[in-house]
Amino acid sequence: MSRFYDIDDILVEEESLTNIFQVGVNGVGLLDPSAETNSVEKGAKVDLPVWLAHELYLRRAALFNVPACFSQKTRKEIQADAACVDLRFRSPYFYELGCKIAPQVADKTIGSFLLYTFDNRYKEILCKAHSTPVATVPKLLNRLTKEETNLFEAARSSMVAFRKWREGGSRLERASVLGRKRKSNIPIPQPSTP
Repeated sequence: MSRFYDIDDILVEEESLTNIFQVGVNGVGLLDPSAETNSVEKGAKVDLPVWLAHELYLRRAALFNVPACFSQKTRKEIQADAACVDLRFRSPYFYELGCKIAPQVADKTIGSFLLYTFDNRYKEILCKAHSTPVATVPKLLNRLTKEETNLFEAARSSMVAFRKWREGGSRLERASVLGRKRKSNIPIPQPSTP
């Protein structure tokens, strides 16, 4: 179920999935643009949003294929060099979509694939957030997913705040407690004279 007021979650739910109807359904012909009648036949392939595909899956009316952004071709590209793959082109909500469909698809490796992808791209995103010149940031952001963009911006703003602090923003001061001398309540042993 989507988080009601989260716009990103709403947009993830609107991503299209190719569904294969397992039963014939009457009264929903408008879902299939190629249908001449008001029904969808068994075996028909129709592109539907994630929220509707999920409901049809739960009712065993339709199954959906793994989206192209999780294809073997994409997996091989990510294994070759994860940092160079343009995931936004494949799906701006790559990670969120993968998490939503992973429990329902036949391919049970999507979860580990998402983890591998994020782990490999995470390091590169943080390095680029700390070292990329301002002029090239828009070009870099055009290749990142929504989740990665949020991560990049958070890393970038934390680095800016750190530099500002280091260059003289707010200096560390010694606490007043540390400046006072403490009285010792422990008796100091005196050497005994023989």
